[in-house]
Amino acid sequence: MYGIRKLSWLLSAQFGINLQMMFRSICGLPQYVCDFFKFRSNYSGKLKLLPCLHEWHEEGGNTRDEYFWQDLLVARKIFEAKPDKHVDIGSRVDGFVAHVASFREIEVFDIRPIIIQIPGVIFNQFNFMDSPGSMTGYCDSLSCLHSLEHFGLGRYGDPIDPKGFEYGLINMAGLLKNGGVFYLSVPIGRACVEFNAHRVFDPRVIINLCNMNALKLSALSVIHQGNRIIQVMPNESEFAILANQRYALGIFTFVKCATV
Repeated sequence: MYGIRKLSWLLSAQFGINLQMMFRSICGLPQYVCDFFKFRSNYSGKLKLLPCLHEWHEEGGNTRDEYFWQDLLVARKIFEAKPDKHVDIGSRVDGFVAHVASFREIEVFDIRPIIIQIPGVIFNQFNFMDSPGSMTGYCDSLSCLHSLEHFGLGRYGDPIDPKGFEYGLINMAGLLKNGGVFYLSVPIGRACVEFNAHRVFDPRVIINLCNMNALKLSALSVIHQGNRIIQVMPNESEFAILANQRYALGIFTFVKCATV
């Protein structure tokens, strides 16, 4: 099943061949023809054909995507926390960033350009595998959602570097003031690199790297396949279980401490 899902993603996202949509559209043809003649029999104006064939059996919106739940959950946390300054590194502009910008200002850093000006969003183009210089203690709230796993793989024009995620996390940790909160999400499971899409991390690698940079884990939520969302007790046995699964999305909440 996992292999089928990966093949479907590859065909759809990389080659524009969506087999599921194609099948639904073919199945929708008889309904379209029937509806057309029913409408035409009672309409005398100009009529053009522009078939939309696959949406009869879809929900009113896509809530089956882990991005949907991740973006919503973390945006709500920021709304409740009301930080003085929130900064984001590389998260989806058309998801999480837009959620946050709807109720407060957010400063965004991304290696890719954003040409249009977005209300509530301050944008900076920057590669966080490089040191941000004098920005130590820059903010009291920081997010990086479904982004760190790409650092150093070249997918978004970033330099190839197997340690890119380590440099990125170290540089992000430096942005936070003591007591600041870091919301980080990455794929977790059996550790591997699926080049050049992303990495899957053993969660202990992320936690240990954060500990070395004065970031202490305060909460961990996990989105499993099928969008089961669970709150994980932060202990070694739970981490070992997570490290032995194929794939899930870990949403980590860290707090910056003077010492750990």
